Amino acid sequence: MALLTLFTTPKPFQDPHIITIQRNALRSWKALGDEVEIVFIGDEYGMPEIAREFGLIHRPDVQVNELGTPLISSIFNIGRAENDSPFLAYVNTDIILFPDFLETLKKVANHLSKFLLVGQRYDLDITEELAFEPDWQTSLLKKAQTEGKRHARAGSDYFIFPRACFQDIPDFRVGRAGWDNWMIYKARREKWTAVDCSADIDIIHQNHDYSHLAGGQIHYRQPETGVNIRLAGGRRTIFDLDDCAKRLVGGKLLPMPRSRTRFKRELIHWPLLNLGCYGASQALFKLLNPEQAKRELERQKEMDAALAMQEEELRKKQNEGGR
Repeated sequence: MALLTLFTTPKPFQDPHIITIQRNALRSWKALGDEVEIVFIGDEYGMPEIAREFGLIHRPDVQVNELGTPLISSIFNIGRAENDSPFLAYVNTDIILFPDFLETLKKVANHLSKFLLVGQRYDLDITEELAFEPDWQTSLLKKAQTEGKRHARAGSDYFIFPRACFQDIPDFRVGRAGWDNWMIYKARREKWTAVDCSADIDIIHQNHDYSHLAGGQIHYRQPETGVNIRLAGGRRTIFDLDDCAKRLVGGKLLPMPRSRTRFKRELIHWPLLNLGCYGASQALFKLLNPEQAKRELERQKEMDAALAMQEEELRKKQNEGGR
């Protein structure tokens, strides 16, 4: 039996650059060994062929919304149902993993029963298929550290958790912002230990454009991001890596660094996390961050208007197709 089921929903294998970076990622995942079972979820172009080539499990029957976007709830349910592995992980298919991914899971599992492991990434331009020669990890990581850029701590590209966690997830839209932040909030709300593993797990995000998304716009500007935020319960549930309960450094679980900013964020989160009172957290946020609260409201109105326009265009196409 596998120790870890790693599941993912790739982009179509059509654009040459996307093909390259997703193949690089898959080869790094396969290098983790037999303790990891990899599951492809979705029916995007080229998935069956790639699954056969890499010896992956392919499950095409994922639920989608009216716009054809796969739902996170369905993706997680399919990944969970594949086997009885004690641990599960969702990883974006453009992410290169190293052996510390599995090693860190084992260390944390020795100390915690329910947890969520998340972390920061390096952004690196990679345009060719990598040569996975001996010691490839060392040279590639050095390149990321010297030529790449450390991404902002706004979210995560991987989520590792025990089978007992995250059994009920809203119908978030994959590839749009918000749901990854909700994962950290959910762990905190359920008193599972959310661990920032940025210091112990190195991952590389291979840079790409967003031509696969509507209008070529980045994920957090997609109208469906607004839907994700509503499904999450509102913007106060949008946690980032600084909102984790613990951090892992050198294999040791440590408190998160103290700062005035963290104190203020924890104060705002307290009613929501401990009393389930969103209104109180929102009121505190408006009191302590009036200008940001105003910008949030304006941004939400923009997303709502864009989503309404997108849905109207879809209805027109459906009506035209039915004539």
